[in-house]
Amino acid sequence: MNTSTALQTADPRIDFFNGLAPRWDQECSHPDQTLRRLAELNGRLALAPGQDLLEVGCGTGQLTGWLANTVAPGRVVAVDFSPAMLAEARRRSLPAEFRLVDICSDEPLTDRFDVVLCINAFPHFRQKPAALRQMARALKPGGRLLILHLVGSAEINAFHQNLDAPVCNDLLPASDQWPNLLEAASLHLTSLVDQPDLFLLKAAID
Repeated sequence: MNTSTALQTADPRIDFFNGLAPRWDQECSHPDQTLRRLAELNGRLALAPGQDLLEVGCGTGQLTGWLANTVAPGRVVAVDFSPAMLAEARRRSLPAEFRLVDICSDEPLTDRFDVVLCINAFPHFRQKPAALRQMARALKPGGRLLILHLVGSAEINAFHQNLDAPVCNDLLPASDQWPNLLEAASLHLTSLVDQPDLFLLKAAID
């Protein structure tokens, strides 16, 4: 069984996102609005030239170019579990490396990064503790994990609950669950903002 087939067998969400990939940029997202918000938020994100960054759940690479420009001459590795999403991302010919990775698997990344950034993807990880462990392992000493959504958890969870399977139960954990989830991954919470127009979690490696 090849890697792509194995991943699809493990998680029905992969077929779901593979099916969305050809029309994602036109129908399913608002990249211009998202990029404007990212630029406005970068004072909080503290992304800076020279950082090595792992983008987890990169989708079609809509945000990857902005990330690469922001951290250059640092490098960006962008990963996703959907082969079709990655195929769309690679067509952009961006200055980033795209890899097929299931962040919930037990196969760790060999690279280490200053920042691991997960935008609009965390609810879709079928095994959230495992995903946190893998992201923590990918951090350099002193590295930071950022989990970002441009709406709050209540809005995200209500939206997903109105969708069909396999994503209808893909929810962000409650605020009081995060400290224990992070601690189990050898991370500690440094700040958490959860308001109607922003969810931003910052954590650091222990």
